[in-house]
Amino acid sequence: MTGNLLIVLLVAVDQHLHTPMYFFLGRNLSFLDICYTTTNVPQMLVHLLSDRKSISYAGCVIQLYFFISFVGTECILLAAMAYDRFVAICHPLHYTVMMRKELWLQLAGASWASGFFNSALHTYFTFHLPFCGANELNYFFCDIPPLLLLSCGDTTLNEIILLVVGVFIGWAPFVCIVLSYVYIISTILKISSSEGRLKAFSTCASHLTIVLMYYGSAIFTYVRPISTYSLDKDRFISVLYSIVTPMLNPLIYTLRNKDIKGALSRIFTGKICSH
Repeated sequence: MTGNLLIVLLVAVDQHLHTPMYFFLGRNLSFLDICYTTTNVPQMLVHLLSDRKSISYAGCVIQLYFFISFVGTECILLAAMAYDRFVAICHPLHYTVMMRKELWLQLAGASWASGFFNSALHTYFTFHLPFCGANELNYFFCDIPPLLLLSCGDTTLNEIILLVVGVFIGWAPFVCIVLSYVYIISTILKISSSEGRLKAFSTCASHLTIVLMYYGSAIFTYVRPISTYSLDKDRFISVLYSIVTPMLNPLIYTLRNKDIKGALSRIFTGKICSH
């Protein structure tokens, strides 16, 4: 969480980072990762470090709603970030015109709105199912697959909604990202100098790494039939995209990022400039 807070702070106060790329990274993705952590980790720590192993019905509803909201938001947001890199590399001369500030806000707003609407749909149908028996959830937190397995009612409609909505929230943005990188890589390979190719690819490498980690685990979790789930195995996959990826994001984005390192240097030397 500290790393994500630092990125949010840097982007907020350093004028050099007031660009579309860092708007999506600092004011959206890093903030989103903080939300991920605060939604699941406190409850998980309580369960691991104390004798209290329960969560209230209302608490489970709230946790599921916000967690699924953040999952959906990140799927769309990563696609928006891919579009930003596509314009920057494939249409550099038109970048400032195509990526105007109004578009940043529209893309970010659409990401968050889509995520929360998607979650409202899933939360409504999930908690309209009957739950019988001991209601013991063999999972780290309240999530759709374990709750559907726990239900004693017919989950066919829920599975259909999960798969259909998953096409729009998961697969459609992923296809957009793949197409963006097809054009990006094609453009990079046309650059004559090896130094130019390396510089262009380095601006995309961090984003591509996050996409592969996040989408690989998230699509595996949500876009497949419930009958194929194994909670003992799948709960570790959920930890990957809900905890590990948010923790690694700051490291992946800052390890070789000269802009972030420069902003850190300006903070420590007192030369930060902001609006």
